[in-house]
Amino acid sequence: MPIYASYAAPVPFELCGGHPALDLVNSLDNRSAPAGPKELLTDYEALLRFAAEEGLLSLQQVRGLSRAVSAAAASKVVRSTRELRAAMAVVLYSTAEKRSPTVGEIEMLERHFVAVERPRQLIWVTRASGEHPRLRWQWRADQVKAAEFPLWVIAQEASQLMLSEALGNVRECESESCQWLFLDSSKNHTRRWCNMKICGNRAKARRFQERHTG
Repeated sequence: MPIYASYAAPVPFELCGGHPALDLVNSLDNRSAPAGPKELLTDYEALLRFAAEEGLLSLQQVRGLSRAVSAAAASKVVRSTRELRAAMAVVLYSTAEKRSPTVGEIEMLERHFVAVERPRQLIWVTRASGEHPRLRWQWRADQVKAAEFPLWVIAQEASQLMLSEALGNVRECESESCQWLFLDSSKNHTRRWCNMKICGNRAKARRFQERHTG
């Protein structure tokens, strides 16, 4: 009997960060709320759903992992994913706030990024594949079915972002009640809100009220 009999997404994730790594950090909501943060990555099913909504896993892969992964293995992967998220958050918030992370914080992130290299193999792509001959990393066939696979694909995406110049365009939403991260890909890099329809409109309404009060 599979631990997750069906793939159903009751409430889609708010993927407004512009990158899977930032959306993962945002999956711990209300970080500074007096009542404590809200965990959106509640279990392995939520992790699979997150990866699928990001386009990192196919529906077939989600169903296969849901049927094959034990409850114990699933819980371990969720814990590891949250640890990766915490390590990423420290460095990403430092970057957004124009601060340098400490050596210890970088080493914590390094452990997760190094781990994602082991399940992959380096292959030579030939002209027969329709691509230019080159080297390419590929997931090992046996690892695609591993319980950790959704964690690995997310960590790979995070590594690519955080080792690129795009890291300098990571911003923190200016809404006082938000703190979500996003990748500012606007022309002049002047984006202020994670989601203009939500945080942007709230800020506009608050400013309007302040101007017309008293």
